[in-house]
Amino acid sequence: MTKIIETTNISRIYKMGNNTVRALQDVSITINKGEYVAFMGPSGSGKSTLMNIVGCLDTPTGGSYILNGQQVSDMTENELAEIRNKEIGFVFQTFNLLPRASALENVALPLVYAGYGRYDREEKAMEALESVNLADRYHHKPNELSGGQRQRVAIARALVNNPSIILADEPTGNLDSKTSYDIMALFQELHDKGNTIIMVTHEDDIAHYAHRIIRLKDGLVEWDKKNDNVTRSTPAVAV
Repeated sequence: MTKIIETTNISRIYKMGNNTVRALQDVSITINKGEYVAFMGPSGSGKSTLMNIVGCLDTPTGGSYILNGQQVSDMTENELAEIRNKEIGFVFQTFNLLPRASALENVALPLVYAGYGRYDREEKAMEALESVNLADRYHHKPNELSGGQRQRVAIARALVNNPSIILADEPTGNLDSKTSYDIMALFQELHDKGNTIIMVTHEDDIAHYAHRIIRLKDGLVEWDKKNDNVTRSTPAVAV
């Protein structure tokens, strides 16, 4: 199988005044292309720190991180920004949409940084909106959309650059239970199509949509198991 992510003994240490915080300690994981993995753990477990390193938002204090064949542990900020735009599609708990931009413009934003012309940006953005069943809302601004629809726009934005991985940080954290299940059904569909998905969550029921769960505790991998009871749900017509 093709390795997408490989970390070897990575650590992350923060200095806070006279205190030293070991957020991660010797974490070694491998994630292959097409996997659906959940990072799970309570607050302070290190899951968000691991997500930041995997997402090239931060660099490890020690150890090695290879993303899709590229050593990224020692990259500069500009190099990391380029890798993020090319390799990673982010989905955030708070959606992170531009309030004055339409759904189409929000989805097309990563393509601006990638150097696409306007016609190609709009074409690819519309295709991404179609993939999340939201093409009919392309001209709507975020305040004209429901919470579930806003998250669908965010997922379309994550997909538009055809990234190596989709990294979802608490993707249902701001949604009600019904809408959460619909969004998880969408991630299920994306995984069925071959997308590599990494999800960060503290909720056990949401983690069980993933096919593999990595639980962290006190900056260490407590366990890493295949999920033999994957939750599957049927999406509603609209969310």
